[in-house]
Order: sequence, then C-alpha cells, then structure tokens
Amino acid sequence: MQDVLARVQKAFSSAFEIDPAKVTIDTVPADIRAWDSMGHVTLASSLEQEFGLTFDVDELMEMENVREIVRIVQAKRAKLSQAVT
Repeated sequence: MQDVLARVQKAFSSAFEIDPAKVTIDTVPADIRAWDSMGHVTLASSLEQEFGLTFDVDELMEMENVREIVRIVQAKRAKLSQAVT
C-alpha cells in the first residue's frame, strides 16, 4: 500500500501543485482547496497517467478520499496482474 500511496501523492502533486507530503491516507477533498469537481477531473487524469490505468465513471464517483483512491487503484492493479498470469 505504501508504494501505491506514494504514487497517489505524486499524482496529487502533479494535479494540484502541492507538496506530496500534505497528502495522507486520511486526506479528503476539504483538505485540499483545489480538489473540487473540476479538480477531481484533473486528479483523475493525473492518476491515470501515473498508474497507466483508466477509470470508469463509477470508480471516479467512489474516489471520495485518498483511502478510496488507494483501494480502487490496488484493486485495478490486482485485476490486471491476474489477467496477465
């Protein structure tokens, strides 16, 4: 999980031009001024670039906080690695 969180922090930094250390597993949109509806689109794009994944609308709607983002990314990565083996 730490590897995923570190990469999520990098995506946040890229999307919002903030110090990645400000992003923790407990971060919610209210903690980051730019994380509004438009910022969420920017963040989603940054996450897709960072992880080489694409997210569907349901997944984007579930990304209500960093904990959920990490969970969704981990689940997608696990699903992809199962498909490869």
